[in-house]
Amino acid sequence: MFLFFDPFYVMFVMLPTLVLALLAQWWVRSAFERNAQIPNMQRITGAQAARMILDRAGLYHVPVEPTRPQLAMNLSGGASPDLDDHYDPADKVLRLSPRVYGTPSIAAIAVAAHEAGHALQDAQGYALMRARSALVPAANLGSNFGIFLVIIGLVLQVAGIAWLGVGAFALGTLFALLTLPVELNASSRAMQLLTNMGLVDRTEYAQARAVLTAAAFTYVAGLAASVLNLLYWVMLVSGMSRSED
Repeated sequence: MFLFFDPFYVMFVMLPTLVLALLAQWWVRSAFERNAQIPNMQRITGAQAARMILDRAGLYHVPVEPTRPQLAMNLSGGASPDLDDHYDPADKVLRLSPRVYGTPSIAAIAVAAHEAGHALQDAQGYALMRARSALVPAANLGSNFGIFLVIIGLVLQVAGIAWLGVGAFALGTLFALLTLPVELNASSRAMQLLTNMGLVDRTEYAQARAVLTAAAFTYVAGLAASVLNLLYWVMLVSGMSRSED
C-alpha cells in the first residue's frame, strides 16, 4: 500500500499538497499581474531599482542582468513562461526576468528589491542563507533518492534501509524549513529598502507588500507539502518497525 494506491496518502497528503500548490500559484500570479499593470511613482524599472539598492549597500561588483525568456521556476516556486528572477550567490549576479528587468511597475521593483535583499544577505553573511546553501547538495541527493530507499526498505522489510531513506528525505524538508525564513527576511529587507530610499509611497508600499506576501506563501505551501510527505513516510516505516517487534 504505497503512495497513490493508499487512500490515506491521497486524502491527507496528495490532495492538500495539490490544493496548496494551486492556491499559491493563483495568488502569486494574481498579485503580480495586478501590480505589473501599475507604474511606480519613480518610473524606474526593476533593473534600475535593483542597481540603486545594490549601490547603496556598496555592492557595486554585483551586476544586474536580464534572463532569457524560458519556462522556469520563478519566485513563486511555480512554472511561468517569463519569470526567472534570482540572485546567484556562486557567481554574485542578480538576474531578473524581462518583465521585471525592463518594466517600471510596482510589481517589478518589489521583485527586484526582494532579489537584491538576497544579495545583501550574502554580502553580510546571513547565517540562515549560508546554512541553506551548504545544505543544497545533501538536500538534492536526499530528495532524489530518499524515497527510493524508503520503498526498497519497505518492500524488503528492512527497517534500517527504510529509516535511512526517511533521514535522507528529511534533508529536503530541512532545506524547505531553512528557505522560509531566508525568503521572509529578503522580503522584509526589500520593503525596508524601498521605503528608506523613497522608492514607494504609502499606497505603493501596500501594493509591493501584496506581491511579496503572495510569493512568500509559495514557500509556506512548499514546506507544508514537504512536512506532510515526511510524516507519511515516518508513519509507514514506524508501522513496519512495530510489526517486526
